[in-house]
Amino acid sequence: PRIEDRARWDVLSREVAEVRKQTEERKHAARAEFDKWLGNARPDALYAKLPSSQLVLHALLSDGGTNSAAMLVGSQLRPLATEKPLAWDKGHVAAQALKIKTDAILELQEVGDFEKDQAFSYGCWVKLPRNNMGGAIIARMDDAREFRGWDLWVEGNKIGAHIIHKWPQDALKVVANEALKPNQWTHVFVTYDGSAKPSGLNIYYNGVLQQAKTVQTDTLKNTIKAEVPFKIGQRHSTSPMDGVLIQDLRVYARALATAEVETLARGTRAAWLVQKPAGQRSPQEKDELFAWWLPDNDQAYKELTGRLRSLEAEEAGIKARGTVAHVMQEKPDEPMAYVLYRGDYDKRRDPVKPSTPRFLPPFPSDAPKNRLGLAQWLLRPEHPLTTRVTVNRFWQEVFGTALVRTSGDFGVSGELPSHPELLDWLAIEFRERNWDVKDFFRLLVTSSTYRQSAVTTPLKLEKDRENRLLSRGPRFRMDAEMIRDHALASSGLLVRKIGGPSVKPYQPPGVWEAVAMIGSNTRDYRPDKGENLYRRSLYTFWKRSAPPASMEILNAPNRETCVVRRERTNTPLQALLTLNDPQFVEAARILAEKALKEGGGQNEERLHYLAGRLVARPFRPEEVKILEASLHDLHEHFKAQPEEARKLLAVGETKSDPGLDPSTHAAWTMLVNQLMNLDEVLNK
Repeated sequence: PRIEDRARWDVLSREVAEVRKQTEERKHAARAEFDKWLGNARPDALYAKLPSSQLVLHALLSDGGTNSAAMLVGSQLRPLATEKPLAWDKGHVAAQALKIKTDAILELQEVGDFEKDQAFSYGCWVKLPRNNMGGAIIARMDDAREFRGWDLWVEGNKIGAHIIHKWPQDALKVVANEALKPNQWTHVFVTYDGSAKPSGLNIYYNGVLQQAKTVQTDTLKNTIKAEVPFKIGQRHSTSPMDGVLIQDLRVYARALATAEVETLARGTRAAWLVQKPAGQRSPQEKDELFAWWLPDNDQAYKELTGRLRSLEAEEAGIKARGTVAHVMQEKPDEPMAYVLYRGDYDKRRDPVKPSTPRFLPPFPSDAPKNRLGLAQWLLRPEHPLTTRVTVNRFWQEVFGTALVRTSGDFGVSGELPSHPELLDWLAIEFRERNWDVKDFFRLLVTSSTYRQSAVTTPLKLEKDRENRLLSRGPRFRMDAEMIRDHALASSGLLVRKIGGPSVKPYQPPGVWEAVAMIGSNTRDYRPDKGENLYRRSLYTFWKRSAPPASMEILNAPNRETCVVRRERTNTPLQALLTLNDPQFVEAARILAEKALKEGGGQNEERLHYLAGRLVARPFRPEEVKILEASLHDLHEHFKAQPEEARKLLAVGETKSDPGLDPSTHAAWTMLVNQLMNLDEVLNK
């Protein structure tokens, strides 16, 4: 909760509990008055007490007619006709109930055209004929437009609801955990508060809120308006519920309160039961009537339930204003630990207090004996290990190999530092610079050690083969994410936007499908469109059982465990990736197009333009000669094979410039692709 709401939030739960207790007490005291009322009760008076505010559709569905059913749309009573005859069966809140048939579906164009930020509620009495049923009882949903709209859903006899812009990327889906029993009438109802959050989507069975529910999708952000009509018994063209009985269908343009849903569920049944002669009512049916009568007719009980609704609404308001975050909190009492005799857990000896080993600096006297105190101790000047480990990993990031080569193991089994004094100086410098990571990296990359040439000599190879003495500059293949981002940046395709949801760039087909379970929302991989294809690799969607193929080939960790030092392998598959992956081919095509348009009129000028973007130096004359010969061969090939040129220029979502000669553009694309695979480009 917000700071200004916290004091009230702490009191609310106690108030709600107290009012609920008083409500139960009043319930028992009102029985005698109910018996008196029942003798004079009239069904029409009961119907008048049902929630009617902002009721946009009421379909009792008890006509029993052949080809039509009457519905109250707003304040207008309208008969709806079908070409095929409707089916009817014994009802629960009226004599007849509609039996859904796939060839006789009722529909209304003007009902249910809600937006995602509008509150609305809907539901009906329903009777499922068997177990494990699935489909839509009612819906205003366009299956052809990625299921945009909303519905009342059945999934394995469990009631749920979809509110969708685009399934499953932009949608909300909640399903109750309890399944409905077959051949038993149940009042099912959904209320939605317009928040686009699972907490605002509630499901009720017989007026009881289903607290146990599963949030299957929570990504709703955009409009849910669908141009298709509202239908009873299916979505627009799919998911029919053949054989299901429904009655008393209602749609409201607001979110009903819990007490209102309870009144609605029991009130329709109560009105029907009042019509029965007293001698034909069972004790259970009389109890049903009492449960309906109490909240509407007993003033004391009504005041208590009104107070309860007010408190619940206040709770919901505080929740809506605040934000939800996962936090940890210290226990009020200190956890106890003991010396265990011979390690036996049930043979405790002396209690052990939180402290540090004697061979390490003592715990600060002013620090609490908890996680906060431990963090303060780890960062004290007399405890430099944390800083040493940190700067060692930073060094590894820049130089390829850390000062302590075993960067994940600083213990006795780890390797000693190659330059212990340097490691200590860097640790102190990092701490004295106020833990400024950006400033520390600037210190490393502007050092003379880093700016050395990576060129080696026979003497250096003999004396310092692994460059542990730092006799030359670092040279190692860039990490997977860097290689992809470098290709995008060099071509100008890289989208530098910061933040936002994960994206799905190009990926070979079938990678996800091979490991996905049936029904999984990550079974099918659909690459994004537009700028999401060119976001930094940091934002790539990561499926644990099927990591991005290009990242895995280039030794990116699978994220199942924490990895301090990445492996670096050299395999033919890596070269095939950077030569053939659509991401790299498209980047080469775009950079080739830039060279043709911006690099100058001569081939040599264009080559130097590419050199500046890829290797940050001009090509030497002998290199230019080799590249021009390669370009000539490629140009001749594509002139003779125009269809191959066309296919090459079609790789990727961005369109090639039709004003460029295809054979020339294709030849330069292949040349840039070769340049992008130079060691000088792929290595740091």
